[in-house]
Amino acid sequence: MSIWHQEVTAEEINQRAKNSLSDHLGIAFTEIGKNYLKAIMPIDKRTLQPMGIMHGGASCSLAETVASAAANYCVDPTKEMCVGLNIFTNHIKAVKEGPVEAIARPIHLGRSTQVWEIEVYNPEQQLISVSRLTLAVLNKKQG
Repeated sequence: MSIWHQEVTAEEINQRAKNSLSDHLGIAFTEIGKNYLKAIMPIDKRTLQPMGIMHGGASCSLAETVASAAANYCVDPTKEMCVGLNIFTNHIKAVKEGPVEAIARPIHLGRSTQVWEIEVYNPEQQLISVSRLTLAVLNKKQG
């Protein structure tokens, strides 16, 4: 069974992300499964720290971008929207080049909150970070 409230394509999500942080970081949504969303992000001057490895904030931004996008396609967009409340990230392995790939999967899809787990992998498919994002599901009339 699919978790999505409506049918959506990666192209539609990429179009929606234009002129946002994800667009600035070069994040591109690549795949939608029955219960996951994937995206890639380049490792370049936008995402590196001065020591030449991927900035932890870039990893967190990728994780929140992918899970937030996914969360908003799990609710009725005419009535609700999802916004981040808390993100927790463990950085496991340093990355010097990419792109890196993130996959977001839901842990909990509730009426008032959602919890997502996001794994980020390097080009060799080694795990580089794991994040957990909690989102609030807001009524658009109240939000």
